[in-house]
Amino acid sequence: MLTPEDAFVAALNTCYALMFIWSIERLKIDLVSYTCEAEGHVEEFLDRTSTFDKMTLKPRIVARGCTEDRIRRALELAEKYSLIWQSIKAEVNLEPLIRII
Repeated sequence: MLTPEDAFVAALNTCYALMFIWSIERLKIDLVSYTCEAEGHVEEFLDRTSTFDKMTLKPRIVARGCTEDRIRRALELAEKYSLIWQSIKAEVNLEPLIRII
């Protein structure tokens, strides 16, 4: 069963993925595959409230005929234009694995 916390993490992951695809197209990069795991850490307080304090995206990217720097530029653009990422108070980390073929 999915929880509201799962939906929140999925919203970040989905929004970032859409902005990454947008940036790849804009930079004319030949994307072969993209997957991304997302994790969120919830901090629990004594008054029984909680909040996300850290979120991590782990994109796995395979591209053809470009440089890793161009992929990193696409990742930066995706972060910049991701409304959800920019709206989150928690620390958001990106741990990409990039492979060029």
